[in-house]
Amino acid sequence: MARAVEPLVVGGVIGNVLDPFVPSVQMTVTFNNKRVFNGHEFYPSAVVTKPRVEIEGGDMRTFFTLVMTDPDVPGPSDPYLREHLHWIVTDIPGTTDATFGREVVSYENPKPNIGIHRFVLVLFKQKRRQIIKSPSSRDHFDTRTFAAENDLGLPVAAVYFNAQRETAARRR
Repeated sequence: MARAVEPLVVGGVIGNVLDPFVPSVQMTVTFNNKRVFNGHEFYPSAVVTKPRVEIEGGDMRTFFTLVMTDPDVPGPSDPYLREHLHWIVTDIPGTTDATFGREVVSYENPKPNIGIHRFVLVLFKQKRRQIIKSPSSRDHFDTRTFAAENDLGLPVAAVYFNAQRETAARRR
């Protein structure tokens, strides 16, 4: 499983967004039937609608929280708004996908303006069903603080993709 986090280290996700962790659950993220692999690029026009997030490794008594952020706002060279929150879903049953959870913060599609941005999807295993409050702002979100405040511990899975501003000629 150590190799599973290697791309997260190389991509700066572990360090900028997350502390080191050992993946213990399989999470598959797909946008329009295209699977997300660490570091792959997606056009913003391909990620307008929320992804399908499937979880393997739980049961009906296990619940998860999913968080999606952009740690590179407004741009990778000076990300002073780090992190920008794009989505939070809680109480996701362990044998289904995120559509069966409770959306705490609605999905906001990626719209990077400057440079190549990383979009990180992080999965936490909840200790129980719980009420998670919506953060007061999407900007200056901190995944580590959010996890600590909600007693979520370390992540159990994570994946990230890259996206950059799309010119009219590149749109598909």
